[in-house]
Amino acid sequence: MRNVPNILSACRIVMLAPLVLLILLNQPVTYAVATVLFLLVALTDTIDGRLARRYNLVSTLGIFLDLTADKMLVSGILIALVEVHLVPSWIAIIIVAREFLVTGMRSLAASAGKVISAGRLGKQKTLLTLIATGGIMLGKAFGAAHLTLFPPSFAPWSQINIGDLILFASDAIMLLALIWTVVSAIEYIRDAAFVFRAPQKAEQQG
Repeated sequence: MRNVPNILSACRIVMLAPLVLLILLNQPVTYAVATVLFLLVALTDTIDGRLARRYNLVSTLGIFLDLTADKMLVSGILIALVEVHLVPSWIAIIIVAREFLVTGMRSLAASAGKVISAGRLGKQKTLLTLIATGGIMLGKAFGAAHLTLFPPSFAPWSQINIGDLILFASDAIMLLALIWTVVSAIEYIRDAAFVFRAPQKAEQQG
């Protein structure tokens, strides 16, 4: 039981490769399979977290695997969606850059003896990003082709199917995720600002 959360986190990392491959194949059927696989990956994320907290199985390795799996999942899927022109590269760059920034801030804080836990905005950002990416895949699985925000493309109502509606809504959620990405990054910078102020105070005292 002790290793189950770690195994589930490791499985999320392993499943990223077939998930990205399915997206790159860029066919409705592969998007359908990718959506199912994506849901399974998201389910393991929920299960391993609950198991770790319920049975007090939290460990340094578990925290590392969980954070690494989440960042690899978000970054890998976004890059794959950029490759098939479903998400603009600038959105992926901002979201992935935020992940590097937060990792750096956490490392600096840890070196100063303080742990910066995931904030409310950061958790909301992750949820919005996962909903948006999952929705984009689901929309393409239903044959979306006429209604999108990336780039803005519209069509007569008679040509729009359920996949188009799902894709359009998911694109809108992706823009919300982008806003939450920027705001949560500012929150992390604020929480870790003491790391940059500490040396200045030390010099003044000396």
